[in-house]
Amino acid sequence: MRLGSPDDYALQWLPRILAGFAETHPRIEVDVVCINSEALADRLAAGQLDLSLLTEGHREEGDFEEVWRGPLRWVGPANQNLHRRDPLPLALAHPGCTWRSVALEALARAGRPARVTYNSATQTGCFAVALAGLALTVSTPTRLPPGLVWLGSGEALPDLPQMGIELHRAEQTEAPAVDALAQAIREGFARQD
Repeated sequence: MRLGSPDDYALQWLPRILAGFAETHPRIEVDVVCINSEALADRLAAGQLDLSLLTEGHREEGDFEEVWRGPLRWVGPANQNLHRRDPLPLALAHPGCTWRSVALEALARAGRPARVTYNSATQTGCFAVALAGLALTVSTPTRLPPGLVWLGSGEALPDLPQMGIELHRAEQTEAPAVDALAQAIREGFARQD
């Protein structure tokens, strides 16, 4: 079975979900593909994945449900004042990413000049740039790597919207194993809220 997930969702939510699934379904092999939501949506449409977690806004068609909703937040290096720079340096996903769009829109509405100085296809890449002290980024609530902190109104950064994580299923995928993994994912997100 083939499961897709952005890297940050995989790290935050999948360890407990997959451990529980392995206990109840020890004979099922799961291939986990960790790339960005845009690429995952393309693979799902091409039939290369059975299930995938995606950030909302990347795929509207097909069989899917929201499994989590929460705030998108600003992230930056600890003990630095990048939030005071003008324009604000940002590390964001490539154009087409929902997070990128909403972060830039929030800054524009607040009249805050910003410039995307680094692009990355994954959250890990954005975190690496922030850890280097080069830019701020955004994330859903997760365990931040040491050296990064949550930022917000105290640093004159605008509020960001709530974002959803969706569980998408490939069209015409009818298999008990896929049903079981989808249920394990639903339950795992419900437990970790």
